[in-house]
Amino acid sequence: MGYKVFTVNPGSTSTKVALFDGEEKVFSRNVSHDAAFLKSLGSISAQLPYRRQLIGEALADAGVTLDGLACVAGRGGGLPPMHAGVYEVNEKMCEDARAGKGVMHAGLLGPLLARQFADQYGVKAVVVNPPGTDELCDYARVTGFHDVFRISRVHALNMKEAAIRYAASIGRRYEDLNLITVHLGGGISVTANRNGRMIDTVDISNGDGHMAPTRSGFIPAKNLIQLCFSGKYTQEELQARVNRNGGWVDHLGSSDAREIEQMIADGDKYAELIYNATIYQVAKSIGAYATVLKGRVDAILISGGIAHSKMFTDGIADRVSYIAPIVLMPGEFEMEALAAGAIRCLEGQEPLREYTGEPVWNGFGDLLKTHKSK
Repeated sequence: MGYKVFTVNPGSTSTKVALFDGEEKVFSRNVSHDAAFLKSLGSISAQLPYRRQLIGEALADAGVTLDGLACVAGRGGGLPPMHAGVYEVNEKMCEDARAGKGVMHAGLLGPLLARQFADQYGVKAVVVNPPGTDELCDYARVTGFHDVFRISRVHALNMKEAAIRYAASIGRRYEDLNLITVHLGGGISVTANRNGRMIDTVDISNGDGHMAPTRSGFIPAKNLIQLCFSGKYTQEELQARVNRNGGWVDHLGSSDAREIEQMIADGDKYAELIYNATIYQVAKSIGAYATVLKGRVDAILISGGIAHSKMFTDGIADRVSYIAPIVLMPGEFEMEALAAGAIRCLEGQEPLREYTGEPVWNGFGDLLKTHKSK
């Protein structure tokens, strides 16, 4: 077989782990954690010993040994915007992850857990295409406020893996294709990929773009400002409404596409409106990114849990199939993507990057100097 890679992907109340021998997944487990106990620990980084202990117990219960390990790959959460690629987990990365320098989310435990397991077995720990992967072109960064700029926060790990797999399936390289990638989950990402780079997308963690099962998407600015100063909500409540309790949850009380589709089947016209409005908005995003690629789109790749829904994907296809062939890749490839990235580096197919914590983009300072000189 090939290299033995252990993968770690922390979520809010569970941690997914998997062991790969080459491309073969030989062990997989979603290790559940007690939500109340996690909350009692006070901070996300304080959860590290508890999560590691439960992962160790899960491995022992399954009789799985990590002897002969070649690498450990973790989800790269909590990190600031950075270039795409595979990064070795170093002290600076651990420091930034603990602080949640990019965003405060359980994913920040990914580099920390990976480093601990890697140190135990004397191998390297890596992260692959972190959520903060930022390859935006300059035009995509500009907003109507001179002091607010867009950054990229999307399902980079899963979408890049889908793109790499699709390219391989047609005997091409991801770097030679123009693709629109769509991830349909609790959050929905749509990205324009030009020659292996995600040059345009939205920040799905900050309320940008389309509505999703748990995300509000874009809200007219004045209306949002009025809500902020209405006295009805705290800052924390509104932030949760933007990126955890918005979208379908806010409108319909559920983020599950199957439940929403059952509501529609039972004659719920409001559920039908919200569901179809989401399809409409996602399709509109796909159309917008087709213009970013100047109409030269090789394929539209649709992945994520909701990609299993024929009703949802047919609704998208009805609006955008004229743009390019639609390729359904339902489900998630996050664990496979972590292992594949590590193996590419072990085989010398891709360089292992050094994490410095330096921002991938430093603003338009040089351009502003030319503007102010006039």
